[in-house]
Amino acid sequence: MNWKFKLLVLSAVILSLTACNQEKKTNEESENIQVNDSVSVSSGDVLTKEEQEALTPDEVIELLKEGNNRFINDDMTVRNHTEQIRKSAKAQYPKAIVLSCVDSRVPVEDVFDLGIGDLFVARVAGNFVNEDILGSMEFACKVSGSKLVLVMGHEHCGAIKAAVDDVKLGNITPMLQNIRPAVEGVKYEGERSSENQEFVHMVAERNVLDNIDEIRDNSPILKEMEDNGEIKIVGAVYDMDNGKVDWLE
Repeated sequence: MNWKFKLLVLSAVILSLTACNQEKKTNEESENIQVNDSVSVSSGDVLTKEEQEALTPDEVIELLKEGNNRFINDDMTVRNHTEQIRKSAKAQYPKAIVLSCVDSRVPVEDVFDLGIGDLFVARVAGNFVNEDILGSMEFACKVSGSKLVLVMGHEHCGAIKAAVDDVKLGNITPMLQNIRPAVEGVKYEGERSSENQEFVHMVAERNVLDNIDEIRDNSPILKEMEDNGEIKIVGAVYDMDNGKVDWLE
């Protein structure tokens, strides 16, 4: 009787150990699958000098459009930012420079589904150019090889609305003088206030186009590069309601 009891206990122990080993194996396989899946869809790559040089301005525009479509459809690329940081530490070869507003609701790299080292981004309320930003654009294109200058405004822009209403407040007052020409340049018969979304939208577009003209007029370097087909200078407006970038072409 005693030996039968011992046999039963031994059998139970063996079955328990077998079950534990099987569960451990299953968990490990599951973890491996998850890791492998992550690797297959993630990207730690950064643009190389050769890849940047091979791009044309039109190809960069198309890449930005494709990235924006992924952003809209919640189909963003999974990126290994730690690896990108390491790979881009010694050099950078961005595709474009984007002049954007400081608005926190306009995450420029995400809007185009791009990662570390893909874009130069200059930001100022109302996305207008000045000497410092022109110098930054010249550095991005003439020195660092970017193929596109994109001036990107956005809907519901506080700076545009403030310029429309001619707000007076501290250093905001002189800043808004950079946007006032766009307000005054819009031909419109209706209500010319920040309460009128149609007028605000028209001023936002006019401001983008005016600043493209400013770039060409005040940067002989960028103008010559555009004339030679080395870069393009273009504009767009980001729609906060749906995430879409509308290109002004």
